[in-house]
Parts: sequence; structure tokens; C-alpha cells
Amino acid sequence: MTTPAALRVLSLIPPMTQLNTPYPSTAYLTGFLRSRGIDAVQADLALALVLQLFTPAGLEAVRGRALAQPEAQRTASVHAFLDQFERYRASIGPVIAFLQGRDSTLAHRIAARELLPEGPRFAALEVYVDAALSEEGGDPLAWAFGALGVQDKARHIATLYLNDLADVLRDAVDDRFGFVRYAESLASSQPSFDPMAAALAAPPTLVDELLHTLTLATLTQHRPDLVLLSVPFPGALYAALRIAQTIKAQNPHIAIALGGGFVNTELRELAEPRLFDFVDYVTLDAGERPLLALIEYLQRKRSKQRLVRTFVREEESVRYINFVEPDVPFEDVGTPTWDGLPLERYLSLLDMLNPMHRLWSDGRWNKLTVAHGCYWKKCSFCDVSLDYISRYETASAATLADRIEAIVTETGQTGFHFVDEAAPPKALKALADELIRRQLPISWWGNIRFEKTFTPELCQRLADSGCIAMSGGLEVASDRLLTLMKKGVSVEQVARVTKGFSDAGILVHAYLMYGFPTQTVQDTVDALEYVRQLFENGCIQSGFFHRFSCTVHSPVGLDPAAYGIELIPLPEVTFAKNDIGFIDPTGVDHDALGIGLRKAIYNYMHGIGLDDDVRAWFSHLPGKVPKSTVGRHRIAKALTQPA
Repeated sequence: MTTPAALRVLSLIPPMTQLNTPYPSTAYLTGFLRSRGIDAVQADLALALVLQLFTPAGLEAVRGRALAQPEAQRTASVHAFLDQFERYRASIGPVIAFLQGRDSTLAHRIAARELLPEGPRFAALEVYVDAALSEEGGDPLAWAFGALGVQDKARHIATLYLNDLADVLRDAVDDRFGFVRYAESLASSQPSFDPMAAALAAPPTLVDELLHTLTLATLTQHRPDLVLLSVPFPGALYAALRIAQTIKAQNPHIAIALGGGFVNTELRELAEPRLFDFVDYVTLDAGERPLLALIEYLQRKRSKQRLVRTFVREEESVRYINFVEPDVPFEDVGTPTWDGLPLERYLSLLDMLNPMHRLWSDGRWNKLTVAHGCYWKKCSFCDVSLDYISRYETASAATLADRIEAIVTETGQTGFHFVDEAAPPKALKALADELIRRQLPISWWGNIRFEKTFTPELCQRLADSGCIAMSGGLEVASDRLLTLMKKGVSVEQVARVTKGFSDAGILVHAYLMYGFPTQTVQDTVDALEYVRQLFENGCIQSGFFHRFSCTVHSPVGLDPAAYGIELIPLPEVTFAKNDIGFIDPTGVDHDALGIGLRKAIYNYMHGIGLDDDVRAWFSHLPGKVPKSTVGRHRIAKALTQPA
């Protein structure tokens, strides 16, 4: 391979990740590489693809595919799109401009619900038509937004409009399409590469064709020698490999490396040579050291034998090379840069009306990490054996504040999302003190463990420094199961900590879990009662129930007998390996319980049903649901007790 000594690196965000803000991996890598004097650039093809699809010309192309479908196969979404196509074509440009913040006055027409066509997604608005809301004059959104929230109301309506169009793309163009979970089943815990290989060999869809064109344009613009494909989720791999396919067809001499969160968790035992028809290198864990080694190899400054944490193909077999070198200290990874990303073109969406939950999709946040890894690294459901959790390193408050100042200067935006696995309280306090000392007026939010170190005084200090929201894991709200999980907290402790944040004006989101080993129906009912009381007492404002998934790298996956379960043997794995099925002797139908849990949390986030018996959310279940054993005022009493 002929590669110039002065090498240009292009980092790409493949579809699909986020639409409101760039996924941070390329910003981290580009900033780091530039700090080492390497010519590095970046592009977001996830955003570019969506903006190409959601144009009058893009919708014309979608309409052509929809009309080619037999009428009997058309879904309600496709019928609504075709019936109202002229309105869609006329409105798509203004809606995108509005969501990008370029035409705020359009909010009045959108909010009036007269400008935009409405498809099946708008049925979701009926959830707000409740007896308690009927006093708002019959408008189901008046309860959420009142008389003055025109901008937010319009963004919510515009988001439903885009979701309708995404459903049309899925139903008429590419049945794998989704704003985040795009072709996820082809990659997630997929033991064989066969399904992905078949999809990549199939005739391209309209989405594939647009991505092909965008990739070629990006190559022409940047002329890279090395392309980095960052794949954070399974739902980004298919498009990443389509990008790689285009690059190899256009210029096979461009080196391509694959990395990111999906690779780090699911491809650790990679043995599939066909993946290397598309990429040349697959790197594991923190990317800085493997990339420096790879770049030196491409510049002929080191041998292949001295690559770091890198898979390559040799003679139709996969080889893992790991010349052991220390990782780049977190203090020295440099400042992320968003240079080259079109920050003004991201879409500020409003999927959920809940003020905390909306932060994930609303607004453009500068992503930054307070510390690498997790200082706790004991939770039994977590991948505590992997680098992104197990290697814990911090940077000084001064270094973090310097990075924040540099990012604000570059982007002109003062909102930060700290994307730590669990930001340490000591580091957050030091950072808060430094932000206050420097009088840096930023807004920030992040993820923590709800531990007792977060006293009301510390919560207020964090609020004074600009903290607006916190998320953290309550998981299964059961002291027995929290102990089994080695979570290191109790339900009552979580109540006091979250109340401290809420009293300081900081919104709180709780990550919740169901289906953990040995969890019974009684455990689930009791957990929901705890959650109801946390909402009722103003401890949390938002939450989400995730189904427990056993992974091969977690303590549960590594020692299932300690958790009372038996793992289901996996087939031969040559590709992705992460989730693993298990047999739980309780025999509980967690999927059926999950329906009630998700319905309950959705309503709680909107202030509905907080006075109801939690058993009402499980009315769809056969048989009798047990009464909660948790006293109705358990959390209220806990809040009156000292920590």
C-alpha cells in the first residue's frame, strides 16, 4: 500500500446516530489527532443523509417508490403520505428550516395544526385527551405547553411530522430504516456475518443510493488517506459498511479503520474475514493509542507487528495484533473540536413533552467527558471487564475548564452534556468550583450514581455552576435486587439524593430496569410503587424502563450461577457477540410486565395516574396481580429521615 508520509485522516459519523447534535466520537478523535500535529478532518453523513431525504426532491423519490408498491401492501403511513403528498412536498423545506432554528416565526402556523399534513403518528396526541385535561379547552397540547409555549408546541408537532415520514421510508423504501435503529438486527449480537453480507450484496435502496452519492462528495472534498468509521451502535454498522463499500469501489488505496462502541463491545472475538472486504483494520477500546500506531504503520514508521489492539486479515483469516503500549492519559487526549461539522444544520426535535426526557433530542449540546471509565465498576449488569468501564482516569478541574472555554469559543454555544458512564462526585465538585471561580456561564447535565456523597449542599453547588439535569441508575427499585446487582445504593437513599437535586432546581431522570435474574412479579409491582412515589414526591421528573439484557462481559454473564440463572449456549460466533439468553427459574413473563411498566412511566412523566393503584397498569395480564407490599407513604417518610 502506497501511503504518503503526510497523511490526512477523515473521521465519519455514519447513519444513524443523532439529529440534534453530532455524535462526539469524531470530535474527540479529530481534536486528539490535531493535538499531535496530524491532518484530521470530520464529517457527519448521518445528518447529511437525513437532510438529503427530507427535501422536495427527496420526497419525490420516496413517492416514486411508494407508488411502485402494490396497493394492498401499502401501510396506513404510506397511504397518508400519498394522499397528502402535495402538502408534504410544500412543507418539508420550511419544517426543516424551522427545526434548524432558521425560521422561528413559522411556529405559529405549525402550532395551529393547519400547515402540516398529519399521519398516523399524530394519534399519539390523543394520550393527552384525559378528563383531567379537558378543562384546557379541548386542545390536548394546551396542558403541556399552555398559551405561551408556541415554539415548543410547534417543535413537537414538527417532530411527529418527521416521524410519520420516517415510517413511510421504512414501509415503502427500506424496511430497515430508522432514525437511530437503522438495520440494527443485522449487527446486534449477530453471531454470523451472513445477514449483513446478504444485505450489502443486495441491490441498493434509495437510502443506499443517496448515501453513496454523499460518500463520493465527501471523498472529493477531503481526499483522505485514512478513513475512520466510528460505529457507536449496532444501528450504525450497516450504513458504515455501505460507506466503506463505496470508498473501496472508488479508491481501494484509501485505508479504512472501524472502531467505536459497537466494535468495542460486540466484535472482541472477531473471526469473520469477510468484514475485511469492506474495511482494512478494526480497533478496540479507546482509539487514541491504536490510531497513533496505525498512522505510524501507514507512514512506514513501525511494523505491522507493532499495531495496538487491532484486527487485520492475513491469508483469509483474522489476526489480532496487540503490541502493548500504555494508553494516552485522559489528561492528554486534547480538546474535542467540532470544526467541519455543520452545527447550524442540526435539527432540534421534541419527541417527548417531559422537560427532562427531551434533553436527548432537543438542542445542540457540546459533548464532553469528565472522567474516563467508571469509578464504581461493580454493577453486575454492566460490562465492568471492558476498557470503557474498567480503566478509570480523571483530568484536573483546570484542564476540564480549559476544554470547556475552548469549545465555547469555537462553537459559540454554552450547553454541555457530560457523557460519562458515572461522573464522580469529587470531580464534579472540583469542576463546579472552577466554573464558578472563572465565572463561566454554561449549562450542563450528565450521568451519575445516586450515592449519598451528593448532599443537598453539593447539589446546590452544582446548580450554581450551571447544572440543569442529572440522570442516574435506580435500575430495579428493590433493595434486595439492588444488593444483588452490587449497585451500592438503596431505594430510600436514591429518594433523598434525587430530592436534593430536585430541590436545587435540577431535573432528574432515572434509568430503570426490569427482568433482572430472580425478579418476581411481586418485585416488579413493588418497584413500580416505589417509582410512583418518587414521581409523586418530586424526587424524579423522568424515567425509562429498560429490559435487562445479559451480556457476556458482565458479572452476570461471567458467573450466572451466582445470580440463580443458567445461560443458553450460543451458536458458533464469528462476528458479533454480546447479548446472551438465559433461563430464569422464576419463569416470569417480563415482556408482558414491560407493557404495563412502559405505559405507567409514560403517564407518570406527564403527571397522569399518580394517584392510581399501580396494579391498574397491569390490567392486560391474565390472572390476579399481587398488591404492592410497599407502604403508600414509604418515600415520603424516607425524605423526613436524615441521610
